[in-house]
Amino acid sequence: MLTRLRSNPANLHLSLMLALTFSTGIADAVGYLGLDKVFTANMTGNVVILGMAIAGADGLPVIGPLVALFAFMLGAAIGGRVLRPVKVGWTTHSTVLFTLVGVVMVGLTVALFVNDGPPPRPYEYIFTGFFAVVMGIQAATARHIGVKDVTTVVVTSTITGLAADSRLAGGRGQPWFRRAGAILLICAGAAVGALLLMFHIGLGVALSAFITLMVALIGHLAGRPHHAPAAPAETAAQTSA
Repeated sequence: MLTRLRSNPANLHLSLMLALTFSTGIADAVGYLGLDKVFTANMTGNVVILGMAIAGADGLPVIGPLVALFAFMLGAAIGGRVLRPVKVGWTTHSTVLFTLVGVVMVGLTVALFVNDGPPPRPYEYIFTGFFAVVMGIQAATARHIGVKDVTTVVVTSTITGLAADSRLAGGRGQPWFRRAGAILLICAGAAVGALLLMFHIGLGVALSAFITLMVALIGHLAGRPHHAPAAPAETAAQTSA
C-alpha cells in the first residue's frame, strides 16, 4: 500500500490534507460550541465575531476570539519559520510539525478528561490559546505542502473557485473532487464534532489528535520526506506569498 501511495505523491498529499480538513471541522465545532463561541482554526469567524462584539452585540465574546486570533498567528509564524529553509512539499519538518500538533492535542484531551469538561475561566483562555497555536502551525504546514484549494482551515476561497469556475459561470472544467471534498469534509467534521460534544468535549479533541498523528505517520512513511533546502527562487516566492 505504501508503494502505491509513493507512486502518486500529489494524490497522497491531497488525501492527507482532506483528512486534516475534516479534523479542522471537528476542532472548530469544539471551539465554538464548547469554548464560548470561539473558532480555533477559522480566523475569519473570529474576526467577524470580534467586530460584532466590539459594536455591542449581546452575548458575543471578546477575549476568547482575541486570544485565538493572536495564538493562531503565533502558531503560523512558528510553522513558517521552521519551514522557510526547506523545499516546498512534504519534508521531515512537516512530519515533526504535524506530530507536534497531534501531541499537543493529546495533552489537551487529557486535560479535558481530567477536568471532566471545559476548563473554567481564565483557564479556558489558556486552552483556547494552545488549541489555536497548533491550528496555526497546521495551517502553515499545509500551506507549505502546497495542495491547491485545500488549506485545511478555511473553505471560502474554495467555494469561490467552485462557483466561479463552474459551467454556470462559463468555466470549462475544474478540480471538482478536490474542491467539493474540502467543503463537504469540513462540514462533516463540524457535524461529527457537534455530535461528540453531546457525550464529552474531550472526544472531539481526541479524534482530531488521532487524525493528525495518523496524517503525520502516513505522510512520513509514504511521502518521501527529505531535508532538501529550498531553491533561492522558491525561497523568494515563499517570502512574497
